[in-house]
Amino acid sequence: MASVGRASAVLASGTLVSRVLGFAKAWLLVQAIGTLTFAANAYGTATIVPNSIYAIIAQGILNAVLVPQIVRASINPDGGRAYINKLVTLGMVVFAVVAVVATFLSPALVALFGLRGEQAQLATAFAYWSLPQIFFLGLYTLLGEVLNARKSFGPFTWAPVVNNVVAIAMLTAFILLFGAASTGHVHNDWSFGMVALLAGGATLGVAVQAIILFVFWRRVGLRFRLDFGWRGVNLGTAGKAAGWTFAMLIATQVAGLVETNVSNSAGEGFAGPFVMQNAWLIFMLPHGIIAVSIVTAYYTRMAEHAHRGSVTEFRQDFSSAARSIMFLIVFSSAALIVTAFPIARVFTPDYQSMGLVLVAYLVGLVPFSLVFMAQRAFYSLGDTRTPFFFTLAQVAVIVVGVLICFAVPPTTRAAAVALVVSLASVVQAVLAFALLRRRTGGVDGGRILGSLWRFVVAGLAAMAAGGGFLVILGGVEKGAFPVSGPIAAIVATAVVSVVMLVVYVGFLGMLRSPDLENGLAPILNRAAGRSRTPR
Repeated sequence: MASVGRASAVLASGTLVSRVLGFAKAWLLVQAIGTLTFAANAYGTATIVPNSIYAIIAQGILNAVLVPQIVRASINPDGGRAYINKLVTLGMVVFAVVAVVATFLSPALVALFGLRGEQAQLATAFAYWSLPQIFFLGLYTLLGEVLNARKSFGPFTWAPVVNNVVAIAMLTAFILLFGAASTGHVHNDWSFGMVALLAGGATLGVAVQAIILFVFWRRVGLRFRLDFGWRGVNLGTAGKAAGWTFAMLIATQVAGLVETNVSNSAGEGFAGPFVMQNAWLIFMLPHGIIAVSIVTAYYTRMAEHAHRGSVTEFRQDFSSAARSIMFLIVFSSAALIVTAFPIARVFTPDYQSMGLVLVAYLVGLVPFSLVFMAQRAFYSLGDTRTPFFFTLAQVAVIVVGVLICFAVPPTTRAAAVALVVSLASVVQAVLAFALLRRRTGGVDGGRILGSLWRFVVAGLAAMAAGGGFLVILGGVEKGAFPVSGPIAAIVATAVVSVVMLVVYVGFLGMLRSPDLENGLAPILNRAAGRSRTPR
């Protein structure tokens, strides 16, 4: 268990640095092109296109299939090296072909997302530079999952740091050369150089992020060689497993297409895809640092338990991971909901629209992270079929609910879309846990629910305290201290968060939460050890 803790710490630290730099990148991007401007939604839509295609062909399929397959292949005489080279070669060919075809079809792909006229033309120009990211995103995930399967977790989470450094440099150059929207430079006429620097700079960062992972392969005893002999290493099994994941991702991208069209329908001057992307970035901060780090560290272990048929150990790891996630995610959700408007003010003076969208997303943060845990549990069992069905239920709720959002006024349409997504995550989480329980004969549900209700009670108490303290600081009306400027917003967010943390921990202590004791034990033990160290 100590090795899992160390792996989680390495992942969390890398993710934290990456997310902080990601915030800096997002902040610079907002300063450069604004949030409710003509260019903002064009750029936001153009970046959705490569990520949507990448998600369909790579992200979920690789996450669902690669680690379990490599664990199984590791029993081969060569330790799975032949399998890895064949799979990576196949992946690179597929990613390259899809990236080239998608780039050629940029105008048609952009048209699917609801933009028209000059805004669609600008989005298409961005897309020509953005769509090559498909190849590099796929390569990054492929190389990184191989390293994870070899229990080398650090490079996969630290490589995005390099991406963000490159992107920050490109955005800084853009602002120096062409000015920033935040200082009154309204970019209505976009030259080739402006488009190339903004969108091409982002693609350069993704490329560096992927290629740098080759350096770390040698450290785990791997040396990549192109191998086009794709038969004979059980790739057929991987393809069969990937089929259900492919169908699941097609369904989720249909939902995403509907979301983008409805949010784009609000028009210029209202929150749209770009605002939603920045709110989602904040939403993903605790998920990436906490849930992804914990699950990634447990994922290979659960795949090993499943391969050996050790159901009891599998359940124990699942329960431990789920409770560890909830302990931190419930507080993160509560703190971010209370401080949503000051956080949005750090990015833009138009903080009301972004704040509403952020609150709507955060309603679903806990179920979203638990679904991620349940999906990886099924994948470690070699089951990609069941996640398709509980995701299909989520997609159905999203499509119906988001289409109803056409009736919502443009001022709150994006927030309504985000709220529908959150409610769909609740439905998905309930189904996922019920199906996993049926598959494994139990998931330690009593213990998980016993922890959850304590976290929720403590979280609500923390929200009440934090909300009251925010009112004391002036509230969130225009001109109030917490939203008077970026620095004041950061100060207010920090102060309120500390108050909420004290209340949250205090209530968990009063409720005698065993997860609190387990979570604080390493810190208390280390402090006790230092106090006994002779000076």
